[in-house]
Amino acid sequence: MYNPQLKTFITVAESGSFAKAAEKLYISPTAVIKQINILESNLDIKLFNRTHRGLTLTAAGKSLYSDAKYIIRYSHESLERAKNAMQKENGIIRIGTSPMTPAQILVQLWPKIHAMCPEIHFKLVPFDNTPQNAREILLNLGQNIDMVAGIFDATLLNYRQCAGLELCREPLCCAAGINHPLAQKDKLSVSDLYGQNLMLITRGQIGEADALRDWLTVKHPQVNIIDFDFYNTEVFNSCENGNNLLMAVPTWRDVHPLLKIIPVDWDFTMPFGLLHSPQPAPHVQKCINAITRIYKENRA
Repeated sequence: MYNPQLKTFITVAESGSFAKAAEKLYISPTAVIKQINILESNLDIKLFNRTHRGLTLTAAGKSLYSDAKYIIRYSHESLERAKNAMQKENGIIRIGTSPMTPAQILVQLWPKIHAMCPEIHFKLVPFDNTPQNAREILLNLGQNIDMVAGIFDATLLNYRQCAGLELCREPLCCAAGINHPLAQKDKLSVSDLYGQNLMLITRGQIGEADALRDWLTVKHPQVNIIDFDFYNTEVFNSCENGNNLLMAVPTWRDVHPLLKIIPVDWDFTMPFGLLHSPQPAPHVQKCINAITRIYKENRA
């Protein structure tokens, strides 16, 4: 059975002192010592050797440390499973949000979705858009996050092992700093890009970006292509600070206040829609069906 004092014990064991553990736990050293004393008293064993040099685990303390790590992890996983089951039972769909994956499209659709599926509710789950988070979230859609709105294509879906519902196609544009000479234009021609640095995501991640890269390389070698590995805020900062251009889509217009997203006179587009598990939970599939129906009715 999980005991909250075990978390304090683990923190003390890993910190090597009551004071450092108190800082990590945001409580007083006195409170930490009191919890450890209670735990030792309840177990009737000595967990730490206390000297002027600090704390060291006793043999019993080392044994408990190993067991406590497992107990806490198991309890946390059990709690998450119970929470996920409750959310599914209550019709809650967890929407992952970040600067590059805004949930605005779902907010706009919400009145129609709610009219068709009144038992369904949305819960927004913010996350940091890092390569590790993106990989973990998309590979495990349905566990902690059910849907993410964003750009994708077949290459990305296969790469991330998830499914996607295409809602529209976003034109590939160029983002430029507001002080960049090209930012004065409302639309760019390809020749405007000659001599400019255009930042493109590395080959193999997004097929549409690869098609644009190949076309520029063959037809317009005057454009200098710069590779980057992942879309995040730092890439947008690099675009603005380096006076570069960046392949972007209109959906990202609010990601960086000092960048302007400008359409380009070419025919390259990118699917935009909802990323979800290949085998979504029934209530998530019901929401996907409702959104599909809404878009079909709008096109009719």
